[in-house]
Amino acid sequence: MKEADEIIPHTFVRAERLKSEQTIGQLFKEGNSYVAYPLRVVWLPVEPTAERGDGPAQVAISVPKRNFKTAVARNVLKRRIREAYRLHKHTLYEKLAANHQHIAIMLLFIAKEAVLFPEIEAGVQKMIRKFPG
Repeated sequence: MKEADEIIPHTFVRAERLKSEQTIGQLFKEGNSYVAYPLRVVWLPVEPTAERGDGPAQVAISVPKRNFKTAVARNVLKRRIREAYRLHKHTLYEKLAANHQHIAIMLLFIAKEAVLFPEIEAGVQKMIRKFPG
């Protein structure tokens, strides 16, 4: 049986989700950002702690209500972003492990209209390639 904190390559477990309001606030005050269309990436190095688990990254995803009025539209886009991240996060984790980094990331959807999964997946891959480190 596997330990609860162990992170399997193609999963997105609770320990990998960024939920701390304090960390999210700090992310927007002190974080670095760049664009990997259709996503804006805001990230901040953080210290590993027990509640963050062993994973090198914690991720939050946001789709603005201003551009997507219905919850259904926002949730579909969040699911697509989460799935693309889940499939490609191992590449980011390898990069972070090589530099002994732990980070908090916020992925903000910036496109004005909904896009299909291949475009979001390309944006996530670009985000990982452009990540400093």
